[in-house]
Amino acid sequence: MHPSSHIFGNTKLGSHCVLMTGAVVGDDLSGRTVIGCNNIIGHHAVVGIKCQDMKYKLGDECFLDIGDNNEIREFTSIHRSSKSCDRTVIGDNNLIMGSCHIAHDCKIGNNNIFANSSLLAGHVIVEDYVHTGGPTVVHQFCHIGSFSFIGGGSVVSQDVPKYMMVSGDRAELRGLNFEGLRRCGFQVTEIKSLRTAYRKIFMPSNTNSMGFDERLSEVEHNEDLGSVPAVCSMLRSIRDSFTENRRGICKFRQWSSS
Repeated sequence: MHPSSHIFGNTKLGSHCVLMTGAVVGDDLSGRTVIGCNNIIGHHAVVGIKCQDMKYKLGDECFLDIGDNNEIREFTSIHRSSKSCDRTVIGDNNLIMGSCHIAHDCKIGNNNIFANSSLLAGHVIVEDYVHTGGPTVVHQFCHIGSFSFIGGGSVVSQDVPKYMMVSGDRAELRGLNFEGLRRCGFQVTEIKSLRTAYRKIFMPSNTNSMGFDERLSEVEHNEDLGSVPAVCSMLRSIRDSFTENRRGICKFRQWSSS
């Protein structure tokens, strides 16, 4: 711990953590900040302080839990939850580059890479192996599925399903994250099945033949595609985004050819 870094309040810091110059961890608030082992808190990063949600009432308990082996770079801010019944959570093995912001009640999984100035509003859920280009802005309550990629400069206002790539303001689906899937060890046959399913859903040869929900159902009941676990996972990710209190998925263009 550098002498100019500071730890406040009810804060538990695991073994082999490194706090760089000017890092601030914890706050004199009810609740707690818990940080696991082998984490690096970068220069002037602020972790585990009061949230910026106007609904938060001073005196309420608020929580932040961070796992192991995370690198949180310079000038990043990570806030505690906005209410006592929730937590801000960050898992293991994440790289959070400089000047990122993770707001109250976010749930971050494992093995994610957030490029510089990636900004997550409250209650955002990021699963595993997600990669963002910077700067990126994610609207509150959005879900970002595993193995997805968000292009730099994007404004994400709806969910990003698993395995997909989005970019733009407002972000639109741009296809599957092929390079990310390859790097994470997906088999060629899995990727081919995902590509076939994606084309059937989002790039139909005849846009007048079936509606979006019908195309989803067709893939779900396809004898070959419906038995591939990765395809089933993608389909479930899409379906879940249209359930109550979810935001739907990022917009897509219905190309007439593949």
